[in-house]
Amino acid sequence: MPRAFFVSDLHGQIPRYEKLWEKMLSEAPEAVFFGGDLFPHDMARLPAGLNHFSVDYLRPQLEKLKAEMNERYPAMLLIPGNDDARAEEDLLLEMEKDGLLHYLVMRKVDVMGYTIAGYPFVPPTPFLRKDWEKYDVSRYVDPGCVPPTEGHRTKAPDYDPGYDTIAKDLQILSKGMVAEKSIFLFHSPPYQSKLDRAALDHQFVDHVPLDVHVGSIAIQRFLQSFPAHLSLHGHIHESSRLTGHWKDRIGETICLGAAWDGPELALISFDTEKPEEALRLLI
Repeated sequence: MPRAFFVSDLHGQIPRYEKLWEKMLSEAPEAVFFGGDLFPHDMARLPAGLNHFSVDYLRPQLEKLKAEMNERYPAMLLIPGNDDARAEEDLLLEMEKDGLLHYLVMRKVDVMGYTIAGYPFVPPTPFLRKDWEKYDVSRYVDPGCVPPTEGHRTKAPDYDPGYDTIAKDLQILSKGMVAEKSIFLFHSPPYQSKLDRAALDHQFVDHVPLDVHVGSIAIQRFLQSFPAHLSLHGHIHESSRLTGHWKDRIGETICLGAAWDGPELALISFDTEKPEEALRLLI
């Protein structure tokens, strides 16, 4: 059966990437899903000899893996996350042209008998980078969060940030897809799930208690109405520690979360035919 790996929120931490490359070489999965937040934080210091993560580390590593693995090189399925700069997009598209990865921003690709759809946008957060944030189901913004029309961007948007929503995008993205043969690669988890629990207990903004669930209502509603075979999620690092769960189910859809706030690489290994039997390794 087709076997795949799923990782998310690596944040440019090279020890985590090195562990992933080692597992790929030893186990040769058919596909590797990257759920966003791939690059270092803006203030992070790169190791000596690295000036640009994509150019000096990620691309050379993928080229080396492809040369070593040859026909065993897996489909590399990738979306950015809200911490990633959209200014990196052209470099990732160049890697796609060279056969190193599939860049799935509002795009689909057929792999392992499934249609894989990628979606990086998250609902508004308190953070100021807005490259990969959109309104969720309406122009409402949770207390303490910054609207997507404010903050800053590293690349001009190709949509209207004042009116476009995640809900609208998902209707467009899923058009023509067969639910039972679909896999969605999201950065945001669905709202009020076991995957979107943030450490916001007893916190207030202007005397208003903050919601401890910070996932997407649009994604929650979408999966309730569109019974996808599998959905993959990242974004909320502490959720699995707080809830004790990295798996969930929305309607008929199995949901897996790979975000993790420990020092280890959280690697989810799964059979695409039996995602409910997925295993998470902390390496």
